[in-house]
Amino acid sequence: MNKISAISGNSGPKVRSDCEMVLELRDSGGIQIDIRSKVLALYGESIRAQCREILGFFGITDASLVVIDSGALPFVIAARAEAAIRQLVDTKLEFLPPMREDARRATTRDRFRFSRLYLPGNTPSMMINAGLHSADGIILDLEDSVAPGKKDEARILVRNALRQIGFEGSERMVRINQGERGITDLEYLIPHHVNVVLIPKTESAGAVRLIDARINQIREEKGLADPVYLMPIIETALGVERAFEIAQSSESVVALAIGLEDLTADLGVPRTVEGLESLYARTRIINAAKAAGIQPIDSVFSDVSDMEALRRSISISKSLGFEGMGCIHPRQIAEARKGFAPSREEIDKAKKIVHAFTVAEKEGLGVVALGTKMIDAPVVARARKTIDLALTLGFLSSDWMNEAVVEESN
Repeated sequence: MNKISAISGNSGPKVRSDCEMVLELRDSGGIQIDIRSKVLALYGESIRAQCREILGFFGITDASLVVIDSGALPFVIAARAEAAIRQLVDTKLEFLPPMREDARRATTRDRFRFSRLYLPGNTPSMMINAGLHSADGIILDLEDSVAPGKKDEARILVRNALRQIGFEGSERMVRINQGERGITDLEYLIPHHVNVVLIPKTESAGAVRLIDARINQIREEKGLADPVYLMPIIETALGVERAFEIAQSSESVVALAIGLEDLTADLGVPRTVEGLESLYARTRIINAAKAAGIQPIDSVFSDVSDMEALRRSISISKSLGFEGMGCIHPRQIAEARKGFAPSREEIDKAKKIVHAFTVAEKEGLGVVALGTKMIDAPVVARARKTIDLALTLGFLSSDWMNEAVVEESN
């Protein structure tokens, strides 16, 4: 006997900006819709009309639908309705909300990624205003933060969120599931302007290439020009040992991240604030990323209440060579951005080095010195990278070189 009833979404006293759909297919009787909402007087008719439209889109003419609303926006209502319908109807149709123009934003390979905020992929209340926190990236997570029984409906919600939320310029990231479920996730994500796909528990270059190939196949089928970049996450001992081959597995890989919660579990050791138990793994991933010419990204810091420990962790992370970290709470974002961005002292030193090197070049000098210290090519290259980052962040004006000459003459 075919299944005739389905439930999707969430309801309850603590649920916000979501709804629960209870759908039952019938042999006759037309469409019956029961809406339970605190804003029924204001939005009841629009919710009813939207639900009728979606049911009609999927060819459903006889059904009972109960909508338990907690302030859901239309794109959430659409996702929950479609998820319930897909449990009962075998269909390839997708009910897509309009694509916002600011949701079409592409990204670049060398964009800085100091902070990336993880958001559960099945919790719309956390998505709606996430861009206001000014994270460099917003990660809609389909993996660990979504219960196994909710994963299918979460990917529909994330798809709709990609179309309906601009995220205020934050890079649009999604962490997919492992294995075949992750490959299926791509079909719901790639056509909707995701910027970066995070690959969990990566242990081989082949796994990255498989995902990259499927992404490019979808892009070709849909005629998509914007690139989709990859960030493999190393979370096992085997992944650590294969870090370099993973880092150079595809030109689409722009960063290599480490996930310390799963890695320390795989190693059989507790994770500590000092991090000595993961020092080898972290430095190996940094070295692999740098050798491959991509960004090394540190793990999340799990104690959201200890800001001083977070600052110490960021300082150590930066000193090792990491260029960003994951965040699990908005309050961590500002500390991450501040901690990984070049300091005023680093910028001033870089300005002096680049200026001294430029002057020496113009004068045809073979040896470059700053005070009593000689400056070699790697030092200049590092200083130029700091200058480029400071320019991108708006810490320096584009005319900084001439300003440095004026300061020197004074």
